[in-house]
Amino acid sequence: MKIRINKFLAESGIASRRKSEEFILQGRVAVNHKIIHDLSSTVDSEKDIVFVDGEKVKPKTFVYFLLNKPKGYVTTTYDERKRKKVIDLVKSNTKIFPVGRLDYNTTGVLFLTNDGNFSQILTHPKNKIRREYDVKLDKSLDKTDIDKFLSGIYLDERKGKFLDIKPLNTKDHKSYLIACEEGRNHFIKRMFRKLGYTVINLNRSGFAGIKADIPVGAYRKLSYGEVKKIISNYSQKLN
Repeated sequence: MKIRINKFLAESGIASRRKSEEFILQGRVAVNHKIIHDLSSTVDSEKDIVFVDGEKVKPKTFVYFLLNKPKGYVTTTYDERKRKKVIDLVKSNTKIFPVGRLDYNTTGVLFLTNDGNFSQILTHPKNKIRREYDVKLDKSLDKTDIDKFLSGIYLDERKGKFLDIKPLNTKDHKSYLIACEEGRNHFIKRMFRKLGYTVINLNRSGFAGIKADIPVGAYRKLSYGEVKKIISNYSQKLN
């Protein structure tokens, strides 16, 4: 995937984006042995070779993990209350951060990476990325309320809606698969609370087409194909 040269240099640890632009205007940056002066120039880190002052720039190595988040962990890199953090569950030689957030007691699919562009792709509202949740409620859903959720209700003066609601095969008849494209904080819980329901248990079972295919508390690296598919499917929408 091509990115702007100043962003490439910044992500490679050469300088800030603004300082990198100064290097370009000073004629200190070359791509494939050709000096560039255009600040809008782009490079593909997998194909192009970039030099600064004649020295080859080594692209930053990105890592991508899928964690099946357990309860009792916060999705931040720092917590002043000293609670357990999701980054403590993943062994990585590279400093990583969670993509978006899941509540303290919400389980399920969570990505961790050191790639800011990948994180932006997954969290930008414009991309409308599908999220799927297994939800257990305090009572069964009323048919009229299901229709309201699917047509949309207002939260904070902005309409939100579920894309799909399907009963899960449970004996209590209070569990559902919910699909949505929203990333607002506590969106699922707040939507149900708006119509008088309480979420007892919440698990994100799918995000951007990736399922929680590992045990709770376990993690794995995302495959090259999985990462490439997410980037190719959604990155163009941000341009």
